[in-house]
Amino acid sequence: MEKKRVVVAMSGGVDSSVAAWLLKEQGYDVIGATMCIGTTDTDGEGAARCCSLSDIEDARRVALQIGIPFYVFHLREAFEKEIIDYFCEEYRRGRTPNPCVLCNEKMKFGFFLQKALELGVDGMATGHYAQVHLDEGTGRYLLKKGADRRKDQSYVLFSLSQGQLRYVLFPSGGIGRRRSGRKPWKSAFVSMTSPRARRSASFTRPRIIRS
Repeated sequence: MEKKRVVVAMSGGVDSSVAAWLLKEQGYDVIGATMCIGTTDTDGEGAARCCSLSDIEDARRVALQIGIPFYVFHLREAFEKEIIDYFCEEYRRGRTPNPCVLCNEKMKFGFFLQKALELGVDGMATGHYAQVHLDEGTGRYLLKKGADRRKDQSYVLFSLSQGQLRYVLFPSGGIGRRRSGRKPWKSAFVSMTSPRARRSASFTRPRIIRS
């Protein structure tokens, strides 16, 4: 993809913040955006949950520091239908759900991508440690492991389609182990984001699943 206009899916954490910074440094016209899926900051027992209002504020603050526009995409209804309902239904059937993989496919690279394209951008980027290469021989986009195999996240993106991969950039995916360890800007982003934003968290609040 030529260096054009790109929306970065910002979670408020370090990886997506670094992705936005890298693209701006490389000359892209960068826009930051975050999903609002209606979750509160904790699950009632102190545990932080992703896409909370605090996450949105963290992402907004980082976008301001980087100097890029920032949007919030309201996707609560889609999230309830595509992820929460699926999650509960899988448990009803006695199966183990995999909401993170489905959330990537349906939400981040589905509804979020569509919202991003409505802004007239050429593509979107995330902080995933993975790579996308165009095979000139077949015309297909290939999902590959990140250069730093310790951080590779390509396995959670296996379900992405060609129609999704053609719009995607992974700025951090090509950074190898030695290079990533020497970047002073990464420490700066760690200090800008809260500890809550730097750990994985459940997205669900306690619910009774009736058979």
